[in-house]
Amino acid sequence: MEGVIVLLVQLSVPVLLLLIGLVVGTTTERLHLASREREFAGMSVTDIRTFGPGADPSKHAALVSGEAVIATDYLKSFLAGFRKILGGELRSYRSLMGRARREALMRLLAEARRKGFNAVCNVRYETADIGGFTGKRGAVMVECFAYGTAYRLETRDSQ
Repeated sequence: MEGVIVLLVQLSVPVLLLLIGLVVGTTTERLHLASREREFAGMSVTDIRTFGPGADPSKHAALVSGEAVIATDYLKSFLAGFRKILGGELRSYRSLMGRARREALMRLLAEARRKGFNAVCNVRYETADIGGFTGKRGAVMVECFAYGTAYRLETRDSQ
C-alpha cells in the first residue's frame, strides 16, 4: 500500500507541474494579446481594398507588414495526436493559428504607427507551416505574415 501511495505522489508532481504551466501560459498569452489589442484600439483596420472615408489618397501611403512565428508546446502536440486518431477538430492547432494571426496584425499596426499612420486597408494574411503539420516529428510551428496599405485617416480631432 505504501508503494502505491509513493507512486501516486511521484506521478502527481509532473501532472501538477504540467497543469500549472498550462494555466499560467494560457493566462499570460491572453493578457498579452488583450493589452496589445487595447494599445491599437483607435486604429482603423480593414480588408477592403480602398482607402476609408476621410482619407486623402494623394497623400503618402506605405506598405506595412508584420510577421509572427508561433509554436505550440509538446503537451498540446501530444494530445492533438490522440485527436487525430479519434477524429474531430484540433482546437490546439486552431488556437495556434489564431494567435499567429493576431500577433502578426499587432506587429503590422505597430509598424504603421511607427511610420506615423493611423489606418490600414487591404490587410491580407499569408501562412506557412514551418515544422509539424506535415507529419514530421517536432514542435508544431506556424508563420503568419500580415501586410496592408497604411495611410493617414483624417479625423475631426486631427483637422
